[in-house]
Amino acid sequence: MDSAQAAGNRETRWKLLVVVLIMGGFGYALVPFYKAICEITGINELVKADAKPANTQIDTSRKVTVEFDANSNHLPWRFRPLTGSIEVHPGELVQVIYEVTNVRDRPMTGQAIPSYAPKAAAQYFKKLECFCFKQQTLAAHESRQFPVVFVIDPDMSKDVTTITLSYTFFEIAGKGNS
Repeated sequence: MDSAQAAGNRETRWKLLVVVLIMGGFGYALVPFYKAICEITGINELVKADAKPANTQIDTSRKVTVEFDANSNHLPWRFRPLTGSIEVHPGELVQVIYEVTNVRDRPMTGQAIPSYAPKAAAQYFKKLECFCFKQQTLAAHESRQFPVVFVIDPDMSKDVTTITLSYTFFEIAGKGNS
């Protein structure tokens, strides 16, 4: 290799090193620039991870009383809500707890079926988590607490001021119940 070609190779290496450093610096500088653009335009809310978004769906101008009821007439279980009733704003996320105890000396499987009064409120009562979504098996004398997480749709008629949520547990035949 002659000295002219070696000098050209060294010069090319230095130019490539400078280009790599400039590109790295540019990429590093893009992070705060990207964050600033996102904050200004509101495009990427992940940048504000610490900020808690406000729920604009809550209707604070009114309250609805929700009464809770539990029936296990068809099953030898003690079943009750831990709260008899609460007042909630439509759009507010709420959690209540139901307690279930199998009083038999053997395991049993049951499923809860909800009902609502007035019936027209059912379409506005949105359950996000509920023990009624699946069958529940309790061992002999086992007690458990189950959450119900719900929200009442703010579009519900303002004439409805009280909703009763009632659950009835039924035995599931053929599920180890003897």
